Amino acid sequence: MNLFGIVVAAGRGERFGGPKAGLVLGGVPLWKWAADALIGGGAIAVVVVGPVPGGIPGGLRRRDSVAAGLAALPAEATHVLVHDAARPLATAGLVRAVAARLAVGDVDAVIPAIAVGDTLKRIAGERVVETVSRDGLVAVQTPQGFSVAVLRAAHTADDEEATDDAQLVERHGGSVVVVAGESGNLKITHPEDLALAEALLR
Repeated sequence: MNLFGIVVAAGRGERFGGPKAGLVLGGVPLWKWAADALIGGGAIAVVVVGPVPGGIPGGLRRRDSVAAGLAALPAEATHVLVHDAARPLATAGLVRAVAARLAVGDVDAVIPAIAVGDTLKRIAGERVVETVSRDGLVAVQTPQGFSVAVLRAAHTADDEEATDDAQLVERHGGSVVVVAGESGNLKITHPEDLALAEALLR
């Protein structure tokens, strides 16, 4: 398994109030936290997609940025870890867990996930329509691991939006399994999330 990494750092950060690529956590840019975790977990090298030092240009959508990263991988890459720069606290241990399951070779994709703890409600406007059972539901994180060939095929099979790359693989019949995620692997979506990440670091 020749494992490489892609860090997506090209988002517009609309919910944050602006791009997050330049944000710093503990004196280190978010994208570098993500890239270092991938290298620490076994990736041979990492392609960073976004307006950062050494990064390549991204696309309008997240999936477009991942596609740009896939195009930049060397020919010898057989497997890839796709990670969001907005998840700087993923550990090298989590990366190793994803990579180890991927190395078994019986699935197309491996994603980290944690159990949903909150009660879930479906709403229409301000009105609650129903309470949704949590049975069988998980909250998904990155990094996500893939066969390069399968992920490329999933990207070229359609141009529909997807919230993560595993959804693309699922949509086209690929096999996806989960490993245990990390509760500290929070996503920096709003300004208060960055403050929480700083507190977790301390």
